[in-house]
Amino acid sequence: MKNLQDIKNIQGKRVLLRLDLNVPVIGDAIRNDFRIRRILPTLAYLKEKKAKTIIVSHIGDDNVTSLEPVIANLSKLYTISAFVQNIPDAPTVISKMQDGDIIALENIRKDPGEKENSPRLAAFLASLADIYVNDAFSVCHREHASIVGVPRLIPSYAGLLLQKEIAALTEAFKPPRPFMLALAGAKFDTKLPLVEKFIDIADDVFIGGALANDIFKDKGYEVGISMVSSHPVDLRSVIQSPKLILPSDVVVENQYGGGTKSANAVSPYDRILDAGIRTTTELGDMMHDMKFVVWNGPLGDYERGFSKGTIDFGQDIIDAGTRCVVGGGDTIAVLDKAGMLDKFSFVSTGGGAMIEFLAQGTLPGIEALDK
Repeated sequence: MKNLQDIKNIQGKRVLLRLDLNVPVIGDAIRNDFRIRRILPTLAYLKEKKAKTIIVSHIGDDNVTSLEPVIANLSKLYTISAFVQNIPDAPTVISKMQDGDIIALENIRKDPGEKENSPRLAAFLASLADIYVNDAFSVCHREHASIVGVPRLIPSYAGLLLQKEIAALTEAFKPPRPFMLALAGAKFDTKLPLVEKFIDIADDVFIGGALANDIFKDKGYEVGISMVSSHPVDLRSVIQSPKLILPSDVVVENQYGGGTKSANAVSPYDRILDAGIRTTTELGDMMHDMKFVVWNGPLGDYERGFSKGTIDFGQDIIDAGTRCVVGGGDTIAVLDKAGMLDKFSFVSTGGGAMIEFLAQGTLPGIEALDK
């Protein structure tokens, strides 16, 4: 795979830079600018090298939401010469760019051809630039026009952030030992391939969050009205492994209030919402011996205020000085709000992309650059 630094002379070249600026926005305010902060080194590199940078990104999962407030926020850090609301107008705007200029296109998902991987849209985007740079690891699992279509048409390179993501996550395939995979959150059907793969690779596999509820249920434990998978998932290969670690106690809520219970003492009226203090204490003790942890997913329902398990586990990792690669949008939201992100070895911008890369060893967006 060719990297951005491999380009010998980039001054004056038109660079189509695929970023992920899909950040939470309320009104015109950015709720979490983590992904914006992570792409700044690539923008700085291109500006210093006097490239003509054309940002293409998306926001939301619709064809309505505008990137304008996000670009306005980015403009506080780097001067954005123009925001192209009507993407077909891009050639005219680009023709007026000076060396070192940065412009941004409107939400590329406003064009249905993006998700369809339309050859028409890919050809149009490729026509805007001399070079394509992908720095959007978090959407590299999507076979979209701006991810896999454009690299087939013009010289393509990996951005600085994409390079770091691949290097950090690849370490999990031949990790320092002892090594733990910690997986939480929900949607076991999408994460099962990862668990099945790392049951063989890891020394320990901790399953928490709503994922643990499925295993509790299969083990015959009462889970009350807790979240479980909407359709059956075959967990036999996971449950039978001696490497599997589950929460020993859980925080529950019911019509009478709530509290902490042993995992095997949940009532039919309880809803499991977080890992208990005994669980995080046990995990914390393990961290002192652990050499490497890959962690994706919050241990509790943080949107309802149940973030203590996630924060305590994160603090245990930090206090033990354990090397840790952490990712997942919900996990990042909790840790960022707690002011902990810069204390981890590496923080991935990927959620689904991180899960799929670890499970498959590659992603469509990376394969497109390789070819």
